[in-house]
Amino acid sequence: MAGGKLSPRQKMINLMYLIFIAMLALNMSKEVLAAFGLMNTKLEASNEKTTESNLAFLGGLETKSTENPEKYSELYEKAKQIKELSQGYFDYLEDLKGKMTKDIEDPTDYQVMDKSDYLDQKFFQGDNLAPEGKKFLKNITDYRDQVIAILPEKMTEVKASVKAKFQTGDANGKEERRDGTKVDWINYHYEGFPLIASLTKLTALQSDVKATEEAALKAMLEGQLTGEISLKNFQTLLDQKKSVFYAGEKFDGSIVLGKTDKSSKPVKADLTLDGRKLAEGRDYALESGGVKLLISAGSAGDHELKGQLIYMQDGEEIPVEVNNIFSTINKPNAAVIAADKMNVVYRGVSNPMTISIPGIPDNKVTASAPGLSRRSGSKYVMNPGKGRTVRIVASGVLPDGQRISTPAEFRIKDIPRPSGTIRGEANSAKMPRRNLEIATVGALLEDFDFDLNLAISGFKFKVPGQPTVNVKGGKLDARAKGALKRARRGDAVQIFDIQAYITNNRTYKLKKVSPVVIEITN
Repeated sequence: MAGGKLSPRQKMINLMYLIFIAMLALNMSKEVLAAFGLMNTKLEASNEKTTESNLAFLGGLETKSTENPEKYSELYEKAKQIKELSQGYFDYLEDLKGKMTKDIEDPTDYQVMDKSDYLDQKFFQGDNLAPEGKKFLKNITDYRDQVIAILPEKMTEVKASVKAKFQTGDANGKEERRDGTKVDWINYHYEGFPLIASLTKLTALQSDVKATEEAALKAMLEGQLTGEISLKNFQTLLDQKKSVFYAGEKFDGSIVLGKTDKSSKPVKADLTLDGRKLAEGRDYALESGGVKLLISAGSAGDHELKGQLIYMQDGEEIPVEVNNIFSTINKPNAAVIAADKMNVVYRGVSNPMTISIPGIPDNKVTASAPGLSRRSGSKYVMNPGKGRTVRIVASGVLPDGQRISTPAEFRIKDIPRPSGTIRGEANSAKMPRRNLEIATVGALLEDFDFDLNLAISGFKFKVPGQPTVNVKGGKLDARAKGALKRARRGDAVQIFDIQAYITNNRTYKLKKVSPVVIEITN
């Protein structure tokens, strides 16, 4: 293209074309590296969530093994073995990843991870595998085979999934390339690849480990949930029609099993109320699911029910302990008004409030104040206007006909000053130039009790030594990107005068948003 019988000018033009094409190819390579890095980050985040889920499943199996050892203890032991194997293999992969990136200054700068030297030298010796390569293969096959061996025979689908996830090629350990040639599985997947690609593959293996652990634990737990649980592990609950009673009012409630199993009826009961022995027929009646209490609510204060309910199981009498407390209160003469989230209300926000009067149904309670509206029952919403305080008055009529009315005063505050963000990071951040080009400018309310959707209509962008650029929207435009190209490594780029608004209340004027400073890392 640059040779042949061409004029010097044409040769130069052709050479420039070659250089331009090479630059395009290099840029595309950097984009691919960044894509692998983003995928690696997402996989690592997913692994963290799966870890939490797996701990919950293991905890569930531990609880079941305590409640019903006959059915769950063996499964729990198998689950602990799989957990231990998974953690060991996961840690091995994590250690390998750490060694791969230990010499990289910025672990999030994926575009510099384009070399394949590390794994090529660690796993391979000429045409043969190095000791570390053999260890890598052994670890994956050992994990696969040991997990399959531990899983119960009936979990065929889980076993098949484990085998597929950690398959190392065909029967001969080979993988077929696009040209039809076959190579060893480890060469096919890990030889000659950029560092970030191999790092992502190892994170994907960790994801398979977590998924295997999750599938095994979930199958073990859910496979036995329909089994019977001993009555010795049940607790009694006080099933009452309402939470409080007036002094002298007849108590309306029952003692029931925690599972509320209506098919279980006690054969007898031995109960006391505040130390006084209760009599069957007069103070309580045996019924399906528990005991119906026929007692009076008594005087104001706490009242203690103690004793035992006796159930029959496998021909034996099984006692279930009763130890419950209920409270009786005097008739109220004032309303209870409380903000659900705070002792103030905020301007520009729909503040949820609960307004009720004990002993009076919600549909017979009324409340009034500027900006107050009822949603349902005792739930209200306050949208305060001008001023520093708002006065709410709640009224209602007690069952005996007495009317009560109670005022309450709340302070009105403005929404606090939002913090500017870039890529979700507030106030300051470090990132490569390319990441900043595609990042989104935002705003958030730190430590604010309400989740408000804030949007950005514009901002100012300043690169040291360059004129300030006014930008519309939440991303850098062409002019801003042009200024950014002149920034040098270590420069502090500023995003300020951020114009933010509440998406569902654009009429409210937020306080000035704090700026964001970004240090350019390349």
